[in-house]
Amino acid sequence: MATVLVASNRGPVSYVLGEDGSLDARRGGGGLVSALSTIDSDESLWVCAALGEGDREAVRRGTGEPGVRMLDIDPSVYADAYNGIANSVLWFLHHHLYDIPREPVFDAEFRRLWESYRAYNRAFAEALAAEAAEGAAVLVQDYHLALVPGQLRELRPDLRIAHFTHTPWASPEHLRMLPADIRGELLRGMLGADRLGFHTRAWAEAFESGAGDLGRTRVATYPLGVDGEELRALAYRPEVDDRLARLRQETGGRKTVVRVDRTELSKNILRGLLAYRELLTTHPEWRDRVVHLASAYPSRQDLDAYRTYTASVSELADEINAEFGTADWQPVLVSVEDDFTRSLAAYRLADVALVNPVRDGMNLVAKEIPVVSEAGCALVLSREAGAHEELHEDALTVNPFDVTETAEALHTALTMPPAERADRTKRLAAAATALPPQRWFLDQLEALRN
Repeated sequence: MATVLVASNRGPVSYVLGEDGSLDARRGGGGLVSALSTIDSDESLWVCAALGEGDREAVRRGTGEPGVRMLDIDPSVYADAYNGIANSVLWFLHHHLYDIPREPVFDAEFRRLWESYRAYNRAFAEALAAEAAEGAAVLVQDYHLALVPGQLRELRPDLRIAHFTHTPWASPEHLRMLPADIRGELLRGMLGADRLGFHTRAWAEAFESGAGDLGRTRVATYPLGVDGEELRALAYRPEVDDRLARLRQETGGRKTVVRVDRTELSKNILRGLLAYRELLTTHPEWRDRVVHLASAYPSRQDLDAYRTYTASVSELADEINAEFGTADWQPVLVSVEDDFTRSLAAYRLADVALVNPVRDGMNLVAKEIPVVSEAGCALVLSREAGAHEELHEDALTVNPFDVTETAEALHTALTMPPAERADRTKRLAAAATALPPQRWFLDQLEALRN
């Protein structure tokens, strides 16, 4: 029986099924993986969903990794819970992304999907209840599993339960969009935890305002940071050096504005491109003197809204290049693919980092770029990013909806004196590494145990 358990949709390992029937295990990285490795493997367990056929086959064969229990949830139930509710309802709710005249619509189909979300969470709760030792600590991750604490509390009242939300939390006004019974079930699920964690005080206060009576539940903030040593090691590998040399050639020694995002609707990539276009329009002195390096990792391409958004990013970049580009200068170099090596090379090259989400739980890119930028970078940062709470004193704050303000912030960033830029970058990097992933996890575990 395990004394420390982690529950998350995605686990630390995935399996690929070969044509010959072989299974190839691929270990993931990240703070939770490294943090859990500090705990005796005989005492810890990670409960996660089987996400693909390789994962499901590993479950059926009983060949899973020690310390990991994958749940082979019915694929249709999983799809309804993950895409139908977690990513199409809760994500939109917490990020305030609904097109209000048209969405949301909470009808019979929504309630059918919610039943799958409830069943998906119940599968996790039952697995955790079966695997946990008396008085064990259970740390549940994110909005996919918001009902688990309450369900698990009913099954095992002896357990110490924590839940951490990696997104923002909806304002009380947005939370009230949910049908009253569903909103009540969501809050009861969360309040089944002894401790609830959020990245910032703003998100914690949003939860407290919407939840009303917290009962026995404590709410705390743990602003996730980056592991500076590990990130620098990754950024200075030979393959990144090679890609950096190629980017230097492509940019021709010009100033760079760098952004790295998944193509999620909350990341505000389109308004960032519009701001860059306005910069070139209102400050023509920057033409042929700056290049916008944009990495846009495709995200949730099984949802129509995300496919359309990803296509729009490429189209707008093409329009800017057509409007301003010359034979020797391409204003925007956009990469719409999952290319972490290119991103790290761009981090090192960055003169300006543009991070302008409409709403974001944290946004680690805002923390990562100052840590590895070679010459120091000026950070243009949305006031709606969770990272703003820690970094605002040394960033250039923007309203993510104000394209003109963002364009002017880019101009200010590009003209910032090198000494000031270097000083700001040092302070940004110090703040960014204040609570690295391993410490972030262990602090929550210690608080839960005590």
